[in-house]
Amino acid sequence: MALTKNTILSHKEIEHKIKRIAYQIYESNVNETELIIAGIESNGYLLAKKIKSNLDKISDIKSTLCKVTINKSEPTEPIKTSISKEDYTNKSLVLIDDVLNSGSTLIYGIKHFLDVPLKQFKTAVLVNRNHKKYPVKADFKGISLSTSLFEHVHVNLSKQPYEAYLD
Repeated sequence: MALTKNTILSHKEIEHKIKRIAYQIYESNVNETELIIAGIESNGYLLAKKIKSNLDKISDIKSTLCKVTINKSEPTEPIKTSISKEDYTNKSLVLIDDVLNSGSTLIYGIKHFLDVPLKQFKTAVLVNRNHKKYPVKADFKGISLSTSLFEHVHVNLSKQPYEAYLD
């Protein structure tokens, strides 16, 4: 018996979710003049770029994109960001990843940014899997999905058509 790909989100649905998340981020930061959009490499960063693009269309908040590099197999290793700590100190920041599974990547990313004072800190994910082993939540999410631990969510944002599927 061959395994089949179960589509969770189509290209059109992903674009809609990205736009909706951008609006939610704007609503939560409507009084801010600057906002840091930090995406966890690689799919989280691609998602962050798309959210920033939508945000720039709907608001006049100055948004800065930041790439966050975390070794997902060893998340305790030092985390690198494409902008310096001074660039996000005392600013509103949204940390973005594609899938929230156990929460380990997101929690270590959060820990990194808590080393400096922030005005506001939120998280966003495209797919929330509800298998957390850490007390972390997504403030903005495209879809919440109950899956078995043996299933894996794949998200393609690098080439069109975008898709999210389960296998």
